[in-house]
Amino acid sequence: MRLTRRSAIRLVGAAATAFSTRLYAQGKLVKEPGKSSTSALDAANRLVTYPFPEGLASNPAFVVRVRSAGKQWQDVVPYSMEISKVTAGRSIPQDVSAAYFDFTGTVEVSITPASEKIDNVRIRPASLNIAHTVKGNTITFSLAEPRNLSVEVNGDIFHNLHLFAGAPETKPVTQSAPNVLYFGPGIHTLTREQGTLASGQTLYISGGAVVRGAILLDHVENVRILGRGVLDQSASIKAKNSKNIQISGVITAGNMQIGQCEGFSISNTKTIRSGRWGDGIDFFCCKNVTLENAFLRTSDDCIAIYGHRWDYYGDTDNIKISKCILWADVAHPILIGTHGNSDNPNVLENISFHNIDILDQHEEQIDYQGCMSLNAGDSNLIRNVLFEDIRIENFRLGQLVNLRVFYNKTYNTSPGRGIEGVVFRNVSYSGTHANLSIIAGYDETHKIKNVVFENLQINGVVISDDMADKPRWYKTGDIAGIFIGEHVEGLKFIRERIPSAATSPN
Repeated sequence: MRLTRRSAIRLVGAAATAFSTRLYAQGKLVKEPGKSSTSALDAANRLVTYPFPEGLASNPAFVVRVRSAGKQWQDVVPYSMEISKVTAGRSIPQDVSAAYFDFTGTVEVSITPASEKIDNVRIRPASLNIAHTVKGNTITFSLAEPRNLSVEVNGDIFHNLHLFAGAPETKPVTQSAPNVLYFGPGIHTLTREQGTLASGQTLYISGGAVVRGAILLDHVENVRILGRGVLDQSASIKAKNSKNIQISGVITAGNMQIGQCEGFSISNTKTIRSGRWGDGIDFFCCKNVTLENAFLRTSDDCIAIYGHRWDYYGDTDNIKISKCILWADVAHPILIGTHGNSDNPNVLENISFHNIDILDQHEEQIDYQGCMSLNAGDSNLIRNVLFEDIRIENFRLGQLVNLRVFYNKTYNTSPGRGIEGVVFRNVSYSGTHANLSIIAGYDETHKIKNVVFENLQINGVVISDDMADKPRWYKTGDIAGIFIGEHVEGLKFIRERIPSAATSPN
């Protein structure tokens, strides 16, 4: 996905211009004239907005305003970003809006669409149950904690508002700090030298900044990419053979490719991507990785975890992903496997997903469906994987799960070795668009073993082997809408929790 620019740059309107020229203290709430921001009430209800970059086209589809209780409304000018609408293999770019601010306490939000009257409003993830009111052509609601939301008017998911309401930085990086490459509000282009980060360096992108240009971390340690600003579609992040890396707070329109890295932390990031092969975050041969509190809307896999490819070598171990919102306009929200090393086989193990909302999947190719997809190819062995507290909304086109040991000749040079020890705990799906899911091994020596669904709920019904109304000659997968193929052993659908030590990587 990318930040879009009109062929003739349109200046922001009068209100947005006033907004973009307002004085901001980095990381601090701007004081209203004659008022102090040091009271206990102000400390508990803090609102931080950021200037919109001068010379960049905003998105006029929504007017967004926010305020702390009892305070004046402040404008939050939406950015114009790009996603992909894919039909019959054709990718058609679409403009969406993205706006962001930070707060503590309680904040009120006002959103006014610029176009048609409001017939209905959907604020997602649905699991948050965000209550809202509509008066005339304006939507209002309150937030009491940080949220990443999609606000959709009249069912339009291709011109919606992505609202990122975060927590203020507790210790913002200062421009004078050592080993800091600092970008304040405005539009910036990285030189090749600036984009190649060194060990011990911090790249800081402040709120109101847009940075262009590729970022490379190659055989480095203790590097940080921080801030509240935006990395546009040209600012992909490539990290290879590096250790102890932190990425936090930024909004990205480019890919993160993390290869053969160890000790990698990604938190509070937001990704909106378009275009062919528009993955969000790809991990190759990585160990000891955490990804949390991320929002990813992508035009290919949101999160992909692989073994060997290109110049990345080694096993994958200890990947923990939590508190994320995933939206795949094409391909998979979650994909594990596919790529590996047929000559020196990889193991992908101890991988967990906790507390995940999947908003959408749309994939027309059956081979590449599956909101949660484990595809073992290239002699990979995938084992000890946990999906826990996963909420899946009524996606447009795809499958709930796809577990296959396969030989996909487009990408593989051999079939995978197998898939073992996978637990789906407290997974729920609400919807009617799911195609038949698949669980299938390859042959007698390349099997799927010991997969457990614990408290799987489909439209509120718990699916288990002991369902009273299941005909005894049915497979439980028939009730769940899952095709159970050959070479599958130890598959269970249960209601009660089984001992974690036997099945869970954590």
